[in-house]
Order: sequence, then C-alpha cells, then structure tokens
Amino acid sequence: MINKYLLERIYDSAYVQRWNDKYRPVEFNELDKQAHKMTIAYLLGKFEEGTEGFNWVEVIETGIFDFLQRLVLTDLKPQLLWKIKTENHQKYEELNEWVYAKLEPYIQSLGEDFCRRYKERFTKPANINTRIVDAAHLYASKWEFDFIERANPDGYEIAEIHKDYQRKIENHYGLTGFKNIVLHEKFRNFIEFCGLLRFQYRWGHIYRIPRTSVLGHMLIVAILSYLFSLDLNACDKRKVNNFFTGLFHDLPEVLTRDVLNPIKQSIPGLDGLIKEYEHKEMEQKVYPLVPAEWREELKRFTMNEFENNIIINNQIKPVVFNDICNKYNDDMYSARDGELVKACDKLSAFLEAHLAVKNGIRNNDLAKAITAIYSEVEVSMLSGPEFGNVKSILNELLEE
Repeated sequence: MINKYLLERIYDSAYVQRWNDKYRPVEFNELDKQAHKMTIAYLLGKFEEGTEGFNWVEVIETGIFDFLQRLVLTDLKPQLLWKIKTENHQKYEELNEWVYAKLEPYIQSLGEDFCRRYKERFTKPANINTRIVDAAHLYASKWEFDFIERANPDGYEIAEIHKDYQRKIENHYGLTGFKNIVLHEKFRNFIEFCGLLRFQYRWGHIYRIPRTSVLGHMLIVAILSYLFSLDLNACDKRKVNNFFTGLFHDLPEVLTRDVLNPIKQSIPGLDGLIKEYEHKEMEQKVYPLVPAEWREELKRFTMNEFENNIIINNQIKPVVFNDICNKYNDDMYSARDGELVKACDKLSAFLEAHLAVKNGIRNNDLAKAITAIYSEVEVSMLSGPEFGNVKSILNELLEE
C-alpha cells in the first residue's frame, strides 16, 4: 500500500539538480530526467515487443527501481556510480545494500514481492528489459548534455564527456529501437516533443517550491497509477496501460501549454474547444512521429485518458470501474482504469500545492487549490472504497 512518506520522498527528486558542476543554459532536475527516460523507454520497448524475454512490467519496474535508487544516491556523481558498477562489483553490491536500507522504510508497505524485485534489479544479469531502460537512461542524459555542450563547447571535461557518450551509445546499437532512433529523425523528434514538456512548468502563475514540470508530473502520475494497480491486483496488461496512460496523459500540452482549470471553466464550451484543438494538432504533428501500428495505442493514452475502458474485438468499449475489477481483469481485455489515473492526477496536484505550503509559500491560490482538490475527491467516486487509500493519504497530509 502506498503511504504519504513515499510520495513525499518521490517529490524530493524535483529538488535534485543535475549537471550542477557545469554551466547550464537551462535547469535540469532528476524528476524530469527520469520522466524523459521512461518516454524513451516506451519508444525503445515498442520496437522490442516481439523479442524473446521482453516484458513491459519489467521495463516499468526497472525504471521505477532505478528512480528510487537515484533518490538516495543524489550526491554521487553519475560517472563515479558507473565506475563503481563496472569496476568493483563487491563495492556496488555493498552500495546497493546501503541504498535499500535507506529506502526500506518507504517501500516496505508495498509488499515483500515488490521489495524482492527491487533487490533483484541490482543483482541479476542484464536482459532485454533492463537493457532498454539503460539505453533510455543514456539517451536522456545525452539529450541534456547536448544543451550544455552547445552552450559551453570548450568547457572543462566537455570533450571527454562527449567521447564517453559516443562510446556508450555504440554499445546500445544492438537494440532495434536505439538504432532506429539514431537513423530516423521522426523518432528523435518524438523524443524532442516529450522533452519540451520539461520546460513547461505546472501552476505557471504561482511561485512554488519545488517547481514541477508537466513532464515530471506525468511520471509521478504514472508511478502512482502503477503502484495503485498493484494494490488492486491488476493483471499485467492493465498495470501497463495504467502506467503509460499516466505517463502520456498530458502529452497534448506540448501543443497547448498547461491550461489551468479555472481558465477552461471560465467560458462554456472552452474546455471542449481546447480538446478539439489538441486532437487535431496531435493528429497532424505527434502521432505521425511513431509507426502507424502504434498510433491507436498512443491515442488511447492521450485522449479520453480518464475513461475506464477495455478492448473487445479490436474496439474500445467504456466500462465502469467495478466491472473491470470483477469481469475484465485479464490481459485479453487490455483494460485501462481511467478513473484510477484521474485519482492519481488529483493526488499529484494536491501534493504539489501541499508541498509548496509546507515549504513556507502561502497564498490564496494555493489554499483554494488544496480545498478544491480535496472537495472534488470528497464528492466523486474517487472517495469510494476502491480508492480509500487516496482519501486517507489526503487526510494525513492535511493533518501535517
């Protein structure tokens, strides 16, 4: 079961600055890097779906486990961590045992199986799924470095880091997806589109600490959706759909920016007009960046994202949440809990406002947002027994 301490720990990644020993034309933080990494892992994974041993659940959990590890190792320079991992296996094992001891109080409530799988991530040999996440990690880091290199081409270590990335990139050419990204501009443009959401900040008109980007918010919603899916004993396909719906649910905002609810609701019909514009722009500019056979899935993750639905006879069918739990919790139905993703979206928004207040920022907008989000959960189905943990977490946060 998810607890408030884990949620607040996850948000610590928004404080962690990356490349803070280099001149940076823009700010990079760990939350955004991990979010960008998982959008790249989706692209790489789609190319490997027919590969023996490929498993989406392991790809997702590998990404989550790496994220949790990085929360603890924030002060360890990535190059040093890589050196320890590749050159001193015993020290790397000792380091991971220490990391787990730090994380255990936050993740033990997720269950023994989850904790066991976390440990296995850092002890068992690499496979197709871990290679995908490692390649996505590398590409997301290189994407950041390209900004730094252009701004400071003759800077300290820049040439050395450039050569190191080139060497590591060549090691991933065995992945079909990685090779395709290098060869085809449209796939690089998809990664670029996702990356632009790093620079769009949530609650843009309100000063907050920590500031969170749209892309970082999407990852948090994805992780929460996945962890709550574990609580529901969801089948694998349902867990995967919930995670990637969370990860891509705000992708259209790369075209429209983060339009606040008060603006959407200020004029009757405006929200529908924005959705229509998003749909047209996505059709013209984003969906063509991925192979045609993937587009319907990506549309499902980005349009009507808060709808509960299943797939029967290749047709998407809306259903109620309880029916998914009782009738369609099987991979063959490819279920998606849109209302669960919505609950996680609300919980994430509540945390963003709550943490700003906790960090000493007080204004009427934040106070109203906290009250409004709580009230929306209170009167919606999200307060039902299936989502009782969401409500209980909100109550615990309010008591702080």
